[in-house]
Amino acid sequence: MSNQQAASGNPIRWVPTLYLAEGLPFYAVALVAGLMYKSMGISNDQIARWTGLIGMAWVFKCLWSPFLEAAPSKKKLVVIFQAIGGITLGLVALSLQMSSYFAISIALFAVVAIASGTHDIAADGLYISTLEAKQQAAYAGWQGAFFNAAKFISLGGLVILAGHLEKQMSPNLAWGVIFALLAAMLLALSAYHVWALPDTRSDVQVGSTAEILQTLQDVIIDFLRKPGIWLAILFIILFRAGEAQIQTIGPLFLRELKEQGGLGLSTDQVGIVYGTAGTLTFLAGSILGGYFTSWLGLKKAMPWLIIAMNVPNLVFFYLSTQMPESMLIIGTALSLEMFGYGFGFVGLILFIMQVVAPGKYQTAHYALGTGVMQLGFVLFKTVSGDIQIALGYQHFFLFVLLCGLPSLILTRFLPLPDNGKLSETPGIAAQAQPE
Repeated sequence: MSNQQAASGNPIRWVPTLYLAEGLPFYAVALVAGLMYKSMGISNDQIARWTGLIGMAWVFKCLWSPFLEAAPSKKKLVVIFQAIGGITLGLVALSLQMSSYFAISIALFAVVAIASGTHDIAADGLYISTLEAKQQAAYAGWQGAFFNAAKFISLGGLVILAGHLEKQMSPNLAWGVIFALLAAMLLALSAYHVWALPDTRSDVQVGSTAEILQTLQDVIIDFLRKPGIWLAILFIILFRAGEAQIQTIGPLFLRELKEQGGLGLSTDQVGIVYGTAGTLTFLAGSILGGYFTSWLGLKKAMPWLIIAMNVPNLVFFYLSTQMPESMLIIGTALSLEMFGYGFGFVGLILFIMQVVAPGKYQTAHYALGTGVMQLGFVLFKTVSGDIQIALGYQHFFLFVLLCGLPSLILTRFLPLPDNGKLSETPGIAAQAQPE
């Protein structure tokens, strides 16, 4: 048994909680904050713009990741940034009771996002450096399951609780309780990880700041010199165009008053349909999407994955025109949309992993690819509120559906692996071939 394996103990005692701690602050900023601001009367364009800009922290986190290699202990980094995130979420809870709560809470959410992005780097680094390849594969399912468990807890349980509390107290106080609970959970995980996390020391020799900057420059230049990379970047960004807008405006549409074109659901009703049934169907779609792509090959599967991710968005157009009152109908429609989202999103992850990342700096280029992926989400999320206000809900949802066409067209020009073998189309595929 290696020293790293011995140091890790049983990974089941720390892998699930590590990725639960990774998911909680992410979903707090990406999803819960928007529903909170909607309850407080903030307009859709303000919600989308500011929560979108905060998401830039996850776009650019790869740029400071080389400097974290200089830290002697990734465990300490993980614990520290979990604690920072927990403390800052507690300050969010307090800020909601102030008259200028919006500006102060947005600034605090930005701190949470930076701490969360930095924590992600340290957590993934700890996972990779501690576990051998076979263990990494064995516990990969636990990673995804508990990251999404954070979504289930946040968008499901805590949003449902917020809806009940809103009926008993002011929205500001109700959501203050929710963010205090999130803070307590993250601080408790930080305290637990002081004991549970392995303190694996990296064998990598880290150079001076100048050497790190030079390596980072080489990584970026090598990434941008890959044949066909700009087409790939465009595809990655456009792939998320519809998803980013639906995931931002969809929950706000559910909460919007009926006289203003929304469904008029209460906060707890949104938590039930989106955070429980929606999350479960998303997970089911993700699993089936992986098997579907493995069976068909990425080249043949990609058009179907894009269709699966975008066509279910028609349910929002249906909801905006028919305005059903039945929670069964609404829940079924949203479950279909979330299933398609999970099913199709697999295509983008595999495209980055199998087409964009391979080469000299595979790990670093995968991180850059996921950064571009997050950039696509942020760009369309940030403007989605302005577009919705300009078009109205019905026309907005049709516009979102059309946003899936460019990425579908681009699949005809991309080098995609076919059943594990790279396409012979010139471009990135040639760069990905091992020397």
